[in-house]
Amino acid sequence: MTTLLGRASAWHRPMMWTAAVMAVMTAVSAGGLVVDDRILLGAPIWLKPLKFAVSIAVYCVTWAWMLTLLDRGRRLAARVSTALAAILLTEYTIIVTQVIRGRASHFNVATPFDKALFSIMGISIAALWTGTLVLTVLVLRTKIADPAARWAVRLGAVVSLAGLALAGLMLGPTPEQARSLHEGTLGGMIGAHSVGVPDGGPVMPVTGWSTTGGDLRIPHFVGMHALQALPLLALLLSALARRVPRLRPERVRARLVLVAAAGYAGLVALVTWQALRGRPLIHPDGPTLLALAGLAVAVAAGASWSLLDSRRPEVSVA
Repeated sequence: MTTLLGRASAWHRPMMWTAAVMAVMTAVSAGGLVVDDRILLGAPIWLKPLKFAVSIAVYCVTWAWMLTLLDRGRRLAARVSTALAAILLTEYTIIVTQVIRGRASHFNVATPFDKALFSIMGISIAALWTGTLVLTVLVLRTKIADPAARWAVRLGAVVSLAGLALAGLMLGPTPEQARSLHEGTLGGMIGAHSVGVPDGGPVMPVTGWSTTGGDLRIPHFVGMHALQALPLLALLLSALARRVPRLRPERVRARLVLVAAAGYAGLVALVTWQALRGRPLIHPDGPTLLALAGLAVAVAAGASWSLLDSRRPEVSVA
């Protein structure tokens, strides 16, 4: 553990400092949940800063580690990552500022100041996606010796980039907002998390996701965290290979990662489809369950094929 912390302290400094700030803000936000009983749009007002602090910290640590894997373009990656750290701190500062004011940070155009802050957030999100795209391209060009790790890092970055882009689905006006815009009676919000129901209804604990309608934060969340899930899977397979002979061939672990990545991308597509149809995550309808079953069968078949192929001579899948 001491060795790992020593290595981590040498990773990209602005990213790691941003992660450290977010760790502090996680504690601050948790304290806010205890002492501040204000509710905003159906959820405790400090829940959003808590979730964003955790998510930003994980994002920064993951990319700070992935930068150490690059074999070229390191200077460009360092500069882009510094800019990303500044962007994330700006976005988080706006979120906390609005919490202190007791106002919504996202979709809020009720006053010129609210609108200005949300506009800055919109520009920041676009810049964040562009910067992440640059880092993803650099990762795709990086040579990593272990095929499973190589595909996990590459596909994790690609699926995560798609997950970031899914946030754009929340920015357009809902049918009710579009009608209000046309009639000149807009209530001050453009965009929404929920589909089929207004934001602010019953929500799941901790996540704050809607329990009565679709919620576009779910595919955004699931997609983004492919960046951690797939590399962790590769790490787990590598550790299990010491005890499980079938996992020792590199091509078997690589194929399992490829199957998992395909399944993960399918899951992102599934929860996106579910949310866009206005279906809550915890109350899936028949078509959602049928698609989930098909996805599970396909992943199980792919994993079985990968394991059954373990006795063949080693062939590279790079």
